[in-house]
Amino acid sequence: MTLENQIKSKIRDVPDFPKPGIVFKDITPVLQDHVVFNALLVAFEKRYAHQKIDAVVAIESRGFIFGSPIAHLLKSAFVPVRKKGKLPFDVVEQSYDLEYGSATIEMHVDALQRGHRVLVIDDVLATGGTASATCRLVEKQGGNIVECAFVIELAFLQGREKLKGREVFSLVRY
Repeated sequence: MTLENQIKSKIRDVPDFPKPGIVFKDITPVLQDHVVFNALLVAFEKRYAHQKIDAVVAIESRGFIFGSPIAHLLKSAFVPVRKKGKLPFDVVEQSYDLEYGSATIEMHVDALQRGHRVLVIDDVLATGGTASATCRLVEKQGGNIVECAFVIELAFLQGREKLKGREVFSLVRY
């Protein structure tokens, strides 16, 4: 069985979460299967092992689950991107539009150095708004994005369109 099929076999659909009409892709069963979770991490490690990644920038909160061990495997820095007000030190921020309103994400001002080669990672690429804002935040700090990586891509939501001009990789597509 391919890795994509192994991961898909573990993803649980949760209807009407977080609101009616949404089918949530729950990654918890992937995390509970150490064999599949490890294979997923190894797949990312192999993809980026020779790309000289200086920092893995992970998006709150489920992106942290994947970003931290991948940064460790790549011997790279781990950089969390969090919702406004969650980081304890001086930050740089980026706002972006949501379906109804806007949101702001932040990163510590000293998290990246100019010219750092960055891998941006999250669990799911949906509409691409948060990932796009994260890329702008990285670039604002002088980072060079090698690729945006996701465990799951909900292709029907066309999130890649918001990441146009950037390399995008996902292990599983729906």
